[in-house]
Amino acid sequence: MKPMRVALLTALAMLAFAGNSLLCRIALRDSDLDPASFTAIRLIAGALVLALLVALRRKGPLRGDWRSALALFAYAAGFSFAYVELDAGSGALILFGAVQASMLGYGWLRGERLRPLQLFGLLAALGGLVYLLLPGASAPAPQAAGLMVLAGVAWAFYSLLGRGNADPLAATAGNFLRSLVALLPLAALFAGSLEWDTMGAFYAVLSGALASGIGYAIWYAALPHLKAIQAASVQLSVPIITALLGALLLGEALSLRLAIASVAVLGGIALILLAKRRA
Repeated sequence: MKPMRVALLTALAMLAFAGNSLLCRIALRDSDLDPASFTAIRLIAGALVLALLVALRRKGPLRGDWRSALALFAYAAGFSFAYVELDAGSGALILFGAVQASMLGYGWLRGERLRPLQLFGLLAALGGLVYLLLPGASAPAPQAAGLMVLAGVAWAFYSLLGRGNADPLAATAGNFLRSLVALLPLAALFAGSLEWDTMGAFYAVLSGALASGIGYAIWYAALPHLKAIQAASVQLSVPIITALLGALLLGEALSLRLAIASVAVLGGIALILLAKRRA
């Protein structure tokens, strides 16, 4: 694949990842759709699109496993309920930071040790998250931030389970389909607070079909042509893209707290990746 095409696909994938935050936030802020319904519609739309893409390839059946499906559901549910109160930019930063911290923690438990520069980067990233979450006028709501942290941990677990998949698109499609089983207890748990809204449902369909389904397909098309360090570092752009588009499209404020936390978190993770590349 030509470098320009790889760059284009990568950029589109990052926009799709940022789009999930934007679509979820606008649906839950500007419509009456509840977060449980958003989660259900997103997963159903994503499952249908991904299953269709796998069928069109004619390269084998759907794959996946139940542990990954439950982790995917936990991520999607935590993500939706967190965005009831979080701005798009701060939510994406918390999610991204929690994912990276969880994966680094897993590596440490497995015996991986950080070099001095990597340790400094990790402390900077964690310090940025702590600063963002400290009480104050511009701090995120604690409960919502906690839910987004849990969503990030679930996504990290999902990513770790999926390492080495020979066909990640087929595995993702299978995991989306399996995750639908968890929608019944979710609906039962929140039966008294379910609310329908046509525009909110439309945003959820876009999130599932385009930002998730098509977005993941684009990412998996670009991924084989990226080095591991490139694939990891390019995702540093997602919280920044989300914050900028949130300000431009949703009128959200770009607070000084968010700016400082972004520099600390994303800069710290960039140092970890840079040290890894040098090693």
